[in-house]
Amino acid sequence: MTMRGFGDRLADAMAEHGPVCVGIDPHPGLLDQWGLDHSIDGLRRFSLGVVEALGGKVAAFKPQSAFFERFGSHGVGVLEEVIDACRNAGSLCIVDAKRGDIGSTMNGYADAYLANGSPLAGDAVTLSPYLGIGALTPALEMAKETGRGVFVLALTSNPQGASVQHCVNSEGQSVAGGVIQAVSDFNATFDFEHMGPAGIVVGATVGDAPHRLGISFDAFNGAILAPGVGAQGAGPKELGEVFGQAALNVLASSSRAILAKGPDALGLQQAYAQAVAELAE
Repeated sequence: MTMRGFGDRLADAMAEHGPVCVGIDPHPGLLDQWGLDHSIDGLRRFSLGVVEALGGKVAAFKPQSAFFERFGSHGVGVLEEVIDACRNAGSLCIVDAKRGDIGSTMNGYADAYLANGSPLAGDAVTLSPYLGIGALTPALEMAKETGRGVFVLALTSNPQGASVQHCVNSEGQSVAGGVIQAVSDFNATFDFEHMGPAGIVVGATVGDAPHRLGISFDAFNGAILAPGVGAQGAGPKELGEVFGQAALNVLASSSRAILAKGPDALGLQQAYAQAVAELAE
């Protein structure tokens, strides 16, 4: 029996647990808030504590690789533990590494984050297309081979992103629009029930940027990972304004608003339930 593709597995998880992804972001402020040392032990207790409290109860986890890498090789080892813990808990894991390069280097990233047997391979990885969407081909092909997924940065809410993503070519298509179209074309090569295995990352707080750039998400055939929900201010109103009919495919990413309620497991669970309820309003 063939395993359902990543997009359909994610759709199942969103339907069961709500369309919210929990970022695992052990940055210094949260470690302090949890009363943990800035050490490998603190990193491990924080990250595995989130998975222990919410594993099997959320649509997905999204560990941010940078907060593990800052501790060096031992921190990357904890990231491997987190990925394994998510798998054992039955929760999808999106490794937020934002990798993107060319040639053999991109092949290396694909092997690291998408190949079977790699300790850094979760269920999906975030990718940056700004060396050219075609440069991501090794990762897309590896995802196709292993049944994993990718989320490609498309339209982010940081002010600096606009200088690249909002640029328009002679045919009137923005860089972000071209990325979205390429990802949609890749998904069209798959058979799926709900969503293709490749998604895009679009900030929930981009406001009217899609409208100004002539971008519509209505026909997009994958998941849309939307950071900026919760502590950064976006709610159901903003999601509706940005994504329109495609809001049903949006996986809202929330980190601080949920993680701030730890380390108490019940507090984390209640914060997740609240995040889901707020999106349903």
